[in-house]
Amino acid sequence: MLGSGSRGNSTLIATGKTRVLVDAGFSKRETCARIESIGERAGGFDAIIVSHEHIDHVKGLEALASEFKAPIYISAATREAILWNGRAKSFEMISPGEPFTIADIEITPFTVPHDAADPVAFRIDTQGIRIAVVTDLGCVPEHVKRHVSGCHCLIFESNHDLEMLKVGPYPWHVKQRVMSRHGHLSNLTTAEFLRNDFDGAAQVLVLAHLSENNNHPEIVRMSAEEALSARTTSRNGLELHLASQTAPSPVFRF
Repeated sequence: MLGSGSRGNSTLIATGKTRVLVDAGFSKRETCARIESIGERAGGFDAIIVSHEHIDHVKGLEALASEFKAPIYISAATREAILWNGRAKSFEMISPGEPFTIADIEITPFTVPHDAADPVAFRIDTQGIRIAVVTDLGCVPEHVKRHVSGCHCLIFESNHDLEMLKVGPYPWHVKQRVMSRHGHLSNLTTAEFLRNDFDGAAQVLVLAHLSENNNHPEIVRMSAEEALSARTTSRNGLELHLASQTAPSPVFRF
């Protein structure tokens, strides 16, 4: 993960021959700098896939797509919701529930409850490895639970602490939006998922999109650890990581 939070979200998925960006929420310069900081080359993207139109997911989209001649995989409604400046030329339309393939990577977009035109999360399958990138959702419907089963790496939102949000600086209408079923997942809701519905198959669990104003990494970690400890099944060596807004995560290799 190149970074995750309200100021930008982007994840690099790479095999031996294919490189895909999931969202492009940082500027072109920042995206390239973060990729180079983990020892990878910037550019050479086979595609940029877009979850939804909010600026923290598309800030660098046009510049990156134009610079590196990368096609943008996006739903029709999300494309319509973005104000384009004309630099992006190549689009591939996607639809929730319809898998598509980019070289040796199969990607399945699936609908998530969020206040955007046509928001999706992604399940990514390649060479027997399954990854899911699931952020920007206000609740966890049954179909989301099904799509994230069997993942080797699960990136999952844990956005806010409810008490911090309630007493925090946001206007009340923004607080209501964040807490709604089309807002963002609280630590409590994520913990309930980890305790009761997470299948435990993942080798790596990354909690992402942490609010800088309404959360704290140690609260997130404690909440998740308590939920995982309360499960009736073993963690099986599961690694727990927290995504940062300011720096890339470790490189996860499978």
